[in-house]
Amino acid sequence: MIAEDLALLRDGLTRLLRDNGFDVVGAVVDGTALVTTVLLERPDVAIVDVRLPPSFRDEGVRAALTLRERAPGTGVLIVSQYIEHAYATELLADGRGGIGYLLKDRIMDVDDFVAAVHRVGTGGTALDPEVVARLLSRRRADSPLESLTPRELEVLALMAEGRSNAAIAKLLVLTVGAVEKHMANILTKLRLPPSSEDHRRVLAVLAYLRETED
Repeated sequence: MIAEDLALLRDGLTRLLRDNGFDVVGAVVDGTALVTTVLLERPDVAIVDVRLPPSFRDEGVRAALTLRERAPGTGVLIVSQYIEHAYATELLADGRGGIGYLLKDRIMDVDDFVAAVHRVGTGGTALDPEVVARLLSRRRADSPLESLTPRELEVLALMAEGRSNAAIAKLLVLTVGAVEKHMANILTKLRLPPSSEDHRRVLAVLAYLRETED
C-alpha cells in the first residue's frame, strides 16, 4: 500500500515495487484513503509520506499512527523529506516491529530500499542512520543510554537500522563475535533479557529510544 501525493513518485514507487515482486494493492494521495484502504485490503506494509493533503502537515504520519492501532498486522514505512522527531518517537513508542523511517533524499540504492520494505513488511525495522542519530543525540541526561560506551552506541544505532550481526561487523571492522559481545553488553546495561531472536532484540532496544523524548 502506498500513500504519496506526488503522482510521479507514487507511480514510480508502484512500478518499482511491482518489478521487484510486490503486489501493490493500492496507491492513494491522502491519509483518510490510506486508512480506509489498509483496513479493507490488510496489506503487509504501507509506505507513507509524512505530509499529505489537505494541509500537507502531518496527515500521513497521523494516519500511520492510526494504522499502528487499528491494523497492527500491517507494517508502516515512513518515507519523508523531513525528520519529525516527535512523530518518530511516537511511532516507536510501543516497541513493536514492522516500522521504518527513511529519508527520501538519502535513498540511493533500489536494492536497499526493496530490502527495507521487505524487512518492515515481515515485522522488522528500517531506520535511516540520520533518524537514529537524531534520536540518540536528543537523549535525556538520565537516559539508560548514558551507560553505553561510544562503540556500544554505534552498534545500537546499526541494530536500530535493522542491520544483521555480519553487516554491523563489516561496517565497524569488527568480528561477528565482537559484535555479539557488544550486543550482550547493551542488553545487560539496559536491563533487557537476552533473546535468541535478533529481531526481538532490536525491537527491545528501540523501545529505549523513547528516552529521547523531551
